[in-house]
Amino acid sequence: MKPVYTLSDLAVAAAATKPARLAVLGHPVAHSASPQLHQPALDAFGIDASYVRLDVDPGHLSQAFKLMRELGFIGCNVTVPHKFEAMAACSKVSPHAELLGAVNTVLFSDDETLGYNTDGPGIIAAIEEAFQIKADGVHTLILGAGGGAGQAIATQCCIQKPAKLTLVNRSLDKIKTLAARLKEISPDTEIQTLTLADPVLKQLCHQADLLIQTSSLGLKADDPKVIPDDYFLPHHCAYDTIYKPAETPFLASARKVGCKTDNGLSLLIHQGALAFKYWFPDKDALSIMREAMKNG
Repeated sequence: MKPVYTLSDLAVAAAATKPARLAVLGHPVAHSASPQLHQPALDAFGIDASYVRLDVDPGHLSQAFKLMRELGFIGCNVTVPHKFEAMAACSKVSPHAELLGAVNTVLFSDDETLGYNTDGPGIIAAIEEAFQIKADGVHTLILGAGGGAGQAIATQCCIQKPAKLTLVNRSLDKIKTLAARLKEISPDTEIQTLTLADPVLKQLCHQADLLIQTSSLGLKADDPKVIPDDYFLPHHCAYDTIYKPAETPFLASARKVGCKTDNGLSLLIHQGALAFKYWFPDKDALSIMREAMKNG
């Protein structure tokens, strides 16, 4: 199998000795660890299928889904930048994914393309496991809340009905709209919105219990810091949805002041195990995926 396929050569993968029947769709997608997560589970359960990376240009997701159905694919995962487009490309979207506003897991049934979201429940499971806290009992502050991952995580946090939630983004437009939608989900939750440049942000960071970093800042070595070092306090739990590198500048700053930290690998594992259950309802792959990603 090749490291990355495109729509032009996907048929080759589908006709291989161990045929491609699952994939992660993104652009770019070469960095995705999803095959490392899912292939060991397929092999452990004796499922004769390969999981591949598929690079799809924005605007071509419907075409990709059509081709995958024709080639006998079971389903796929969807990553950046396709999670919004995937909603429109599915014939049916689960109420939960509708609520989160994004699709990251797709199942091809006999006559429908079904869309789900495992990022939301995956992040709650990852955070509660990593920090031994209950998501509904802490003040959570989300950095980059206007992006696809940020909006889904913010919505899932609100589903847990917390007392307080703070949404932070470079601009206010997206998170103002998001906050209004979240108020309908949890009217009793106090929701605040502010920009990364707002001088009040330092005070709100200090007041929060859980800081979740959901932007792409930290993927590259020369990326600027999301927030200054003095915004962290030792009582914080700091979570970065990025898993490569394992320690971003955000997590390094948090660790230096004594915060508990965790990265997006735990989210990847939990959302992956939940996705696997949509494709194979009687299979629990969580322990297999944990083992597969020990050195990930």
